[in-house]
Amino acid sequence: MNILVCVKRVPAPGSKINVTDDGLAVDAAHLGFTTSPHEECALEEAVQITERDGGQVTVLTLGPVEAEEQLRYAASVGAHKIILVPTNGSAWDPQRTAAALTVAIQTAEETNGEPFELILFGNESADSGGFQVGVRVAHKLGRPIVNAIKGIDPGDGAVTARREIDAGFEVYNVATPAVLGVKEGINLPRYPTMKGRLASKKAELTNAEIVAEAGGQTLVKLHRPAEQASNTEILGTDESAAGAVVDILEEIGLC
Repeated sequence: MNILVCVKRVPAPGSKINVTDDGLAVDAAHLGFTTSPHEECALEEAVQITERDGGQVTVLTLGPVEAEEQLRYAASVGAHKIILVPTNGSAWDPQRTAAALTVAIQTAEETNGEPFELILFGNESADSGGFQVGVRVAHKLGRPIVNAIKGIDPGDGAVTARREIDAGFEVYNVATPAVLGVKEGINLPRYPTMKGRLASKKAELTNAEIVAEAGGQTLVKLHRPAEQASNTEILGTDESAAGAVVDILEEIGLC
C-alpha cells in the first residue's frame, strides 16, 4: 500500500511555553521540538502496514527548515521518502496550510504516477489542536475522511477504520484513496535503532516550494494561562508519618 503521512513539528509535550513580547508567537529559544504525538502514531501505523503487506511510506511536513529533524526521525523508524514544504517559520492558518499541503500531495502523486491509497493525519496537532487541516485537505482532494481512528485494516480497494466511542467502536468501510485522522493509542511507536538513525542521515529530502495565499483566519494574540502555585507538605521522614498518611487517606475517602 502506498501511504502518505502528514506530520507537524511541535514543542515537546510538557514543555513550559513562553510567548514573545508581542504575543503573536511562541518563544522557541529554550524549547525542544518533536513530532506531534497523534502523528507519531500515524507514522508507526503506516510503517506497520507496509512491513506486513508491502508498500511504501512517504512523510510530508510543512514548516521551517528545522522541521527536517522530524523528517529524518521519520526516516529512522521506517519512512521511505521524506518531503519538506519549507516556510519562514511563521505560523500559517489552517486554510493556507491545507492549500499548500494539497498542492504538495498532488505534485508527489504526479511524480509517483499514482495516488496515495491512504493519507494519514494526526487527529489534531499537539500545539494548536485545531482539528482542521486533515479535513480541509481531504475536502480539497475530494476524498473521504474519518477522524479519531483507533484501528486500520487495509483491504482490496478499501480500508476498514475503527473509531472508539463510549459503547465500543464505530466501524467504517472507506473506499480508497482515502484520508484518516489517527488518534494516539492506536499503537506504541517504536524507537529508532542506531542503524535506522545512520540510514536516515542519507535519506533524500525533497523540498517542495509551494506558494499559498493566507486564509481567512488571523491570529490575534496568544495568552499564557495563569500559573497556579501549589505547596508541598511533608508529613514526616520516618514511621511517625504513618498516622498522618492514614488521616489523609480517610479524608479523601480511600480508607
